[in-house]
Amino acid sequence: MRIAVSQISSTTDPRSNLELVRDAVRRAEGARVVLLPEATMCRFGVPLGPVAEPLDGPWASAVREIAVEHDVVVVAGMFTPAGDRVTNTLLVTGRDVHLGYDKIHLFDAFGFQESRTVAPGSDVVTFEVDGVTLGVATCYDLRFPELFRALADKGASAVLVGASWGAGPGKEEQWELLVRARALDCTSFVVACGQAYPGDLGSSAPTGIGCSTVADPFGTVLARLSAQPEVVVVDLDLAAVEKAREVLPVLANRRLR
Repeated sequence: MRIAVSQISSTTDPRSNLELVRDAVRRAEGARVVLLPEATMCRFGVPLGPVAEPLDGPWASAVREIAVEHDVVVVAGMFTPAGDRVTNTLLVTGRDVHLGYDKIHLFDAFGFQESRTVAPGSDVVTFEVDGVTLGVATCYDLRFPELFRALADKGASAVLVGASWGAGPGKEEQWELLVRARALDCTSFVVACGQAYPGDLGSSAPTGIGCSTVADPFGTVLARLSAQPEVVVVDLDLAAVEKAREVLPVLANRRLR
């Protein structure tokens, strides 16, 4: 399974961010899946209600057209309406799939309160590409191992994570540690794509630190990007998942569920 990890710095204009998606797909080098970060549609730090659209709205439909044109599946963060709030949705779209994962764990931490403007999701979401089951998660979800185990229980060989990780002391180290730990927890690949670091925008909003990271089922880092916009294409050897679950059967050995 070849996956392109496209670390971008999205703007506050959804239309211009579509061009970032288009460019990411062009640079995917034969990948079947193109992963972009959380908040690809519009970065954090501005009101999200005015930009939120349903999954059948113009923005998500345009992303699907890009994916279909290039015969890939695109995974990218957007915002969908939820009454007086929005949902933080990871769009999964292509020729045979068009769905969204609504972020379950909201970032009410480090002085930021995502739940003030964002409604939580509740469904654990997987999808298939070429017969391979992939799971999805978003940013703060990385701190909750039970979600990654639930995705493995649903058959996920890899979990794709879109993020806009907040900067701060120790946050870069925590990011890598959590990506590797979640891979070990669920003995799956974890492919985590973050927003590039945009510089100091004078806001407490989590706007990204870069450092997109790919870890294998044994927690080994296969790829790690810088803080800047960058693309890496990784080939996941899915046989490693079967091997890890044979020699490190943490899923089978669980006593509490």
